[in-house]
Amino acid sequence: MHAYAIQDSAGMVKLDAMENPHRLPTALQAELGQRLGALALNRYPDHRVNDLRAALAAYAGMPRGFDIMLGNGSDELISLLALACDVPGAAILAPVPGFVMYAMSAQLQGLAFHGVPLTADFELDEAAMLDAIETHKPSIVYLAYPNNPTANLWGDAVIEKIIVAQGQQGGLVVMDEAYQPFASKSYIDRIARHHHVLLMRTLSKFGLAGVRLGYMMGPKPLIAEIDKVRPPYNISVLNCECALFAIEHADVFAVQAAELRVQRGWLLEALGHLPGVKAFKSEANMILVRVQGENSADDSAAAKVFAGMRERKVLVKNVSKMHPLLANCLRLTVGTADENTLMLAALKASL
Repeated sequence: MHAYAIQDSAGMVKLDAMENPHRLPTALQAELGQRLGALALNRYPDHRVNDLRAALAAYAGMPRGFDIMLGNGSDELISLLALACDVPGAAILAPVPGFVMYAMSAQLQGLAFHGVPLTADFELDEAAMLDAIETHKPSIVYLAYPNNPTANLWGDAVIEKIIVAQGQQGGLVVMDEAYQPFASKSYIDRIARHHHVLLMRTLSKFGLAGVRLGYMMGPKPLIAEIDKVRPPYNISVLNCECALFAIEHADVFAVQAAELRVQRGWLLEALGHLPGVKAFKSEANMILVRVQGENSADDSAAAKVFAGMRERKVLVKNVSKMHPLLANCLRLTVGTADENTLMLAALKASL
């Protein structure tokens, strides 16, 4: 195994981790500081966590009969799901390339992981997914909506077939909506159709990556079972209060998300006019691009461009070795207008 690597970003234009580049306005920084300073840090977290659960449920539009569970980022929820579903013969299944923590959580828990390759254009392979469900009978199927690192939303019809097939064999489906603030649609309006589907989100892409707060919604009986393996006091009073403050000022973060969607459109158009670069459609705050080398067989083009951009103090993510389908691909986080201009210039100069 390899530990989860975090790139050194000191002195760089940091566009490698899908973070919201906008900070809180100055007045809100002062207000939040006062609230955090008044917290009883000498006490364990209390009922305030339930206030946050209620606020998130209302914000997300959680259906009746559902409950909500909090995690120290979505990463903890993914780990807890693997722990809760660790029964004899258990397995986890997900399309690949996808979020690396699905496979890592299975490996750390000693479960089998089955990755089903996407098609060449990063769509779900319906036949392969259904066959894998029938063959492996996974405890959990993860569907990232939009997907990371490909940034696309998959078709509703094939998703529904996968959900039905997984339910028929007694497993769970987890819809991971980490990038929901930037997507054109959500599964939240369909989740109540099924009793074996969980929906997971995070406040990281919302604008609180440093706070580490993920949440998962699902039918009350399912959430009650998974909650049994949650560590006590897993959400600190600081995390909790920051998240509550953000939900109270959701309009500020909505404006930031809208601006990032505008910037995404500008970037996609600019990349479309750049020779030697293929940009894929995005429903997230990132854009996957494939760069061309000096010849069609040059499989090191992404590494060369990544290094060139780094030399120019712009940090993106080289995902070209994550999966064969991502050959020569870089993942670009959508930043502010100034950051995007610098990133595009660095990319042009590094091709």
